[in-house]
Amino acid sequence: MYTILKSKGIGLSLFPRREPRDSFRIRGGRVVLPESERQWISDVIAKITAKMEAVSERSQYKIPYTTVNGTHDHRPDTKPGSDPADGISWWTNGFWGGMMWLMHHETGNEKYKNIAAHSEELLDECFHHFYGLHHDVGFMWLPTSVASYRVTKDPKSRKRALHAANLLAGRFNLAGGFIRAWNDLEGTDTRGWAIIDCMLNIPLLYWASGETGDPRYKQIAMRHADTAMSAFVRADGSVNHIVEFDPNEGSVLRTYGGQGYEDGSSWTRGQSWGLYGFMMSYIHTGKQEYLDTAKQIAHYFIANIPENGIIPIDFRQPKEPAYEDSTAAAIASCGLIEIAKVVGEHEKDLYLGAALKLVQTLDASRCDWRMEVDHLLINGSAAYHNPIRHTPIIYGDYYFMEAVFKLKGNDLYIW
Repeated sequence: MYTILKSKGIGLSLFPRREPRDSFRIRGGRVVLPESERQWISDVIAKITAKMEAVSERSQYKIPYTTVNGTHDHRPDTKPGSDPADGISWWTNGFWGGMMWLMHHETGNEKYKNIAAHSEELLDECFHHFYGLHHDVGFMWLPTSVASYRVTKDPKSRKRALHAANLLAGRFNLAGGFIRAWNDLEGTDTRGWAIIDCMLNIPLLYWASGETGDPRYKQIAMRHADTAMSAFVRADGSVNHIVEFDPNEGSVLRTYGGQGYEDGSSWTRGQSWGLYGFMMSYIHTGKQEYLDTAKQIAHYFIANIPENGIIPIDFRQPKEPAYEDSTAAAIASCGLIEIAKVVGEHEKDLYLGAALKLVQTLDASRCDWRMEVDHLLINGSAAYHNPIRHTPIIYGDYYFMEAVFKLKGNDLYIW
């Protein structure tokens, strides 16, 4: 059914008439789904709860990154001698602990807290190795030590998180106002490199200032966010993955395609990191420009969601082969939900509606609900040009669970 509208100067236009339906609501900073969606979210949570009950038993002594024939690997066993950033220092090693904290928050089952604590303790080895740690310490210790401290007030968790925050702050380049990405790469001068991913690592610095009362951490985080607004976010809301600055003078030298299709393209997980990261910077600081930037990236993301809801690795990649990345959809959903919590009454449906479409698509076609396999999401892809595509990746599972619990209104604020 269509409604005919008359607009000045453009004549008659046809728009589909939307049938009335229950709207989303925000109550006490939490999502309240329409009645029509509440049974669905309850069913998804029931599936997650049943599956995690089994998977947590099988993987309780592991720190997984992916699955091999349906079974979680143990990333610390992966220790190529040429890469100190792998093995126990691999950047995704905090997400399994984060999943366990989400499950503890949802169920109250102490088993999940104990598994999370074991995972956190294993990461202590990273501090001794040191050389493998870089900008991703936020991903490693926010879902583990910060989550633990918020729930348990364990002083050991506080100490670990502050140690990680100091490592992150120590990567700040004063000339360029950015946090350096990665460490020295063989044959490449990366002293001036920064990446969009760091926007979701800097909440560790906001936490550290809030916890200690020392404003320096927050000042570094905001300076990095300000730099990222101007150097990473394009006018259309798409983002660069890698920006190289002159490490001595601070000026922008060039950009790189990084894990996307090419320089100037639009790596979707990078879009998600930026969307969610700027939103968290707004939550921690109240700076309006961060919310505006998060919305700008969100509008670009929403406009490019395919009709089938399946997110490609890069919004500007060739149509064929149709490479996709389920993890980008999960991360973006979390950011969209957070935006919806703070915008006006007439805006929230845009963001929550998009998040709901992404999560429902993942549930219906990109989740493996079989009890005998350890992963949740399929078809995660780390990078467009990485030959290992369409595989389970632990952060996809984490952010899918986080998005689902946000939609229920049972948030555990990790970031």
